[in-house]
Amino acid sequence: MKQNSKKNYVITSLALYFTYFIHGIGASILGQYKPQFAKVWGATVGSDGTVDVSMVVSVIAALGLGRLISLPFSGPISDKFGRKLSGLIGVICYVIFFFGIAFSPSMEIAYAFAIVGGIANSFLDTCVSPTCMEIYVNNPSIANLFTKFSMCISQFLLPFLIGFVAAANTIFLVAGIAILIDGVLILLLPFPVREKKSGEKQEKSKVKLTKVSLAAVLIGFTSSSTFMLWLNCNQELGRAYGMTDSSAIQSFYALGTATAVLATAFFIKKGLKEIDILILYPAISTVMLGLCFLIQAPWICLIGGFVIGYAGAGGVLQLATSTTATFFPEN
Repeated sequence: MKQNSKKNYVITSLALYFTYFIHGIGASILGQYKPQFAKVWGATVGSDGTVDVSMVVSVIAALGLGRLISLPFSGPISDKFGRKLSGLIGVICYVIFFFGIAFSPSMEIAYAFAIVGGIANSFLDTCVSPTCMEIYVNNPSIANLFTKFSMCISQFLLPFLIGFVAAANTIFLVAGIAILIDGVLILLLPFPVREKKSGEKQEKSKVKLTKVSLAAVLIGFTSSSTFMLWLNCNQELGRAYGMTDSSAIQSFYALGTATAVLATAFFIKKGLKEIDILILYPAISTVMLGLCFLIQAPWICLIGGFVIGYAGAGGVLQLATSTTATFFPEN
């Protein structure tokens, strides 16, 4: 792709990255308001005033279930009918998720809307990542890393937004309106045309999993499990370890993520291979999780937040995605 062709799609890429800015809020906002949502959904309150937040954690898990349900067909839809359609489906599903959760009267209804939120994430994944890789064809891994950078900006700002806004409903509604407006832009903006080899029939292209490609897929699974667990349960860990303000963990986590995206992009530009990062970063995350389990002190939560943000969430999933995509360029 020529340089002047790239310039035609810069606004498109910014609109797509903004969907991940909103996704960063959607992926972590429930974890920041667990007691409030638990009370609305009828959770039991202990004699000491503590609220059982397990039902909210279950709703958060439904986001993963929604992704699991939709991934088998979101990818083929994106490949066959275009990235734009996939992105628009993702935006519509996210609007339903944000407005639905904001007014859910029970855990069961919220669970259903969370599944829709997971579907939204799946369709955005199959739109934003490949489109940005197709726009910035000479730097696909770095282009994909910046989807994570967009998320970490919103997750860094989220604790400050919570400080200004008391009700969770307000943030959900604002996020829903923002991504809806962005969806209109995506509808109107141009997308790059996917090039196919002469005479090639994509429907006959077969996917053959190798040991390396399977390992990359599993890195995607374990890395996303790590940062989603940390992102949504770090406050409970901090309080269990005696922190008076566990919300600070979120800021350290987002700072680590932002640092990782910028540092990793620099390392890749300097010649470090993506596969080396996919070995090193998960190893660092494993050691840090072990230390957080063994050292039960408030300070380890802040260090753990930064390190898990860096090595667990700072683009590992995106690098695994872009690496796997090179194994299956037509799928």
